[in-house]
Amino acid sequence: MGPGMPIPVESFFLTPGAGGTLQQQIRQMVADGILSGRFRAGERLPSSRGLADHLGISRITVTLAYTELVAGDYLAARGRSGHFVSANAPRPPDFAPRAPQGRGATGGGVDWDRVAGRRFSDAPELAKPADWRSYPYPFIYGQADAALFDHQNWRACALMALGRKDFDALTDDYHTRDDPMLIDYILRTILPRRGIAARPEEVLLTMGAQNALWMAAAILAGPGRLAVQENPAYPGLRVILGQSGAARACVDVDEDGLPPDAIPKGAHVVFTTASHQSPTNCTMPVARRRALLDRARAQGFVVVEDDYEFEMSFHKSASPALKSLDDEGRVIYVGSFSKSLFPGLRLGYLVGAEPFIREARALRASVMRHPPGLIQRTAAHFLALGHYDSHLNRMAQTFRRRRQVMAEAIATSGLALAGPGTFGGSSFWMRAPEAIDCDRLAVALRAQGVLIEPGRLFFDPAAAPANHYRLAYSSIAQGRIAEGIALIAGAIAGWT
Repeated sequence: MGPGMPIPVESFFLTPGAGGTLQQQIRQMVADGILSGRFRAGERLPSSRGLADHLGISRITVTLAYTELVAGDYLAARGRSGHFVSANAPRPPDFAPRAPQGRGATGGGVDWDRVAGRRFSDAPELAKPADWRSYPYPFIYGQADAALFDHQNWRACALMALGRKDFDALTDDYHTRDDPMLIDYILRTILPRRGIAARPEEVLLTMGAQNALWMAAAILAGPGRLAVQENPAYPGLRVILGQSGAARACVDVDEDGLPPDAIPKGAHVVFTTASHQSPTNCTMPVARRRALLDRARAQGFVVVEDDYEFEMSFHKSASPALKSLDDEGRVIYVGSFSKSLFPGLRLGYLVGAEPFIREARALRASVMRHPPGLIQRTAAHFLALGHYDSHLNRMAQTFRRRRQVMAEAIATSGLALAGPGTFGGSSFWMRAPEAIDCDRLAVALRAQGVLIEPGRLFFDPAAAPANHYRLAYSSIAQGRIAEGIALIAGAIAGWT
């Protein structure tokens, strides 16, 4: 086709299952055609009526899409003649893209196993299907129930963050700093709920708790140092410490969490989930917390406290954080909004002594500067306007009911608990008969529409039992819990 030639209506088609509205899909089709060089300056697009008839959609949808494309200078409207590709539209490059090289598992002519190794890609991780929402019984942890989230007010806060009043704060390169509005709310409202008092210089925003743990390990662990973690424990931390180069020791937890007396001599850093042990859900008593701090003082190590899910304290009031008992600045505190808001937010924070935060701030700046300003300011508005507390209250009420239904179903079915779940949270830690391999059990249950999390990855690989699993109630509808539990019990009873 040359300049002025009409673009055939057959060039446009709707892809089944494509994301976005019909109007957005039309805009994307036109923009892709221009950017790929298929549609050229001066060529006339199909009439709005003709394209609407071809696609089987409303003419107004096409008209609105064309109007926005004109506003973006992709198209030009010429009176009664119709719409044409604008002379000012973005142009494709003058050179053709080179054919892809080095594709496939081997990477072409480069031996990537030798050059890059597999230090990161070989790390084991919990398998969570991307299409978990399509399963009727998703007992998987860490996923949000979209029906519980206050989308309308979150959207309003995002619009506030995008407004002219906040524009400078939104678009500035903070470099090593964070949004002062969000930091102020964390200092005045979030941390006092955990019994923690801190100054702005002692808080750093992170891309979720995972990023916070990685920074803590990068600074405190490493070659020639001994890092201690609980057993069982969060698998993501095990991967982080494995990549750090530090020597590692696993300490078995009991019904009160991490026993301080079992921490080996020579430890440099100890990672713990004192308030809500992951994954057993037990809570470390205050006396043991003081004993842990006494041992840290005597042996000279520091403690990293991952205080995940403290907001979910609907079953029993959560104990003050271990950090609240810290008189020497030995505890590095990790908090996150990923569980209380939604995991895709990727927003957390570190609280620690000023010299540690200064080092963490410099490390963060070298990797990613800071979390996106839009996310920071949107979250700040959401918290400051009271939407966050309303959201937590709504989640607590829903989770309390789901927990009760699941506890009753577990008791009725005869399934065995492996952890108490002291103050709430969003999951149960379970134990199957010793003869059952829960990795295989999970595969069998998936065929019945049931998703569970096998527990092997939570344990020290040197002696990892196969008969533990985790059941979460954060993402499953209350009405489906009992039936899903019955399917799990049936699969275990019929195991051979």
